[in-house]
Amino acid sequence: MEYSKNFYQIKSNTEIFERIKAERETIGYYNLPYQSTAEIKNYAKSITKKHIVVLGIGGSSLGARAIYEFLLPSANYSKDLLFLETIDPLKINHCLKRVDLNDTQFVVISKSGNTIETISIFKYLNSLVEINNTNCTIISESQSNLTQFAKDNNIQSFDLAENVGGRFSVFSVVGLLPLAMVGIDIDNLLNGCKRVSDSFFAQQDYYKPIIRKARFLVENKSRFNINVVFSYSSLLEGFNKWYVQLWAESLGKVNINNTRQALTPIGLVGPVDQHSFLQMIMDGVRDKTVTFIKIDDLKDSTVIPEDTANKFDDLAWGCAEGVSFNELLNMQADATIQSVQEQDDIPCDVVSIRTVDEYNIAKIMFSYQLLVSCIGAFLQINTYDQPGVEYGKINLAEKFSQESWTWLKNAYFLWQATVHVFYQSPKLSLKKCCQYSPNR
Repeated sequence: MEYSKNFYQIKSNTEIFERIKAERETIGYYNLPYQSTAEIKNYAKSITKKHIVVLGIGGSSLGARAIYEFLLPSANYSKDLLFLETIDPLKINHCLKRVDLNDTQFVVISKSGNTIETISIFKYLNSLVEINNTNCTIISESQSNLTQFAKDNNIQSFDLAENVGGRFSVFSVVGLLPLAMVGIDIDNLLNGCKRVSDSFFAQQDYYKPIIRKARFLVENKSRFNINVVFSYSSLLEGFNKWYVQLWAESLGKVNINNTRQALTPIGLVGPVDQHSFLQMIMDGVRDKTVTFIKIDDLKDSTVIPEDTANKFDDLAWGCAEGVSFNELLNMQADATIQSVQEQDDIPCDVVSIRTVDEYNIAKIMFSYQLLVSCIGAFLQINTYDQPGVEYGKINLAEKFSQESWTWLKNAYFLWQATVHVFYQSPKLSLKKCCQYSPNR
């Protein structure tokens, strides 16, 4: 008799927690909340240009953009922050109309130093205005071609640690530097991260929600394989995009038993998507979990005015007069949450962000990073690589030159072998996860 299997046993919460603790020794994002920000802040203060333009894509831009767009409507920054993260020429040139290129600091971000989108935009911008050590800052790994370019041209550069993946890099120099340049309090960002990290690793109030949610999603992934984040504020639209990358690129993997794993992320913004996607959630196939995110205090007291002239008597919702838009938005969110909960067969949870500031956006983002790490550990995957993405880059290189293709192919297979060896170590075999957390 012969027997083989391709399934795995879901580990205990204790074992997963021990694996996550062990990852702190090798996975760099865990330690970012405790870094010194002195060098970043001092350099940021030296930048006097009115416009800050970030050249980066994916993890090099989505996190910083999420934080900036969350804070922007309630802040008054002296500088503008713009992200060039597409090679669509119409979009590039449209965005550039918003800035004075002669009064712009260009922040070029590429972990590998070889990102074709970023380098191509870099070259294009240099054809429009000379980019040199007076208007350029580079962030990349210490040994990359981009860092060497910075050294050769006397351009200020900042090193990104090799053990900090792009989608986990928002609280590294990748996110902190451009945010500091426009005046965002990066120390308060890290304080929010520390609040979550300290609590989780001390197994206090953030620990149980994260580990329990991770376990639920993994144990029920065959039935509920679509995870919806329903954010009830347009301020969180950037967060949704960041969440989609973090979730998809981390969790769409083949596990140690060569079994394909996936939890599909969807980011919605209420009330806009309340008038579209909510219908599918309510009456469609029961294959989704829903996380609602609310903001208690938007720091805006704009009120729906009373109709003293009786001009709108024939229109509905006169009862809303005198109610603030903040209240109306949260009432609408509560009504939607109630409707979903009353179905009794749609798993959902609610995250309330206390107010619009650095501390609170950092808490939810770091919580989600921890949640993803935990889910990855339960799934027994490598949470921190992205072989599917890398293979796409290889195919692109093939289209340019056979020589480049051969080099990249060899590098890819060498990397795969390295990952295999890495994964044989019990200490490093599982990865870390991200989740939402209580509003404390």
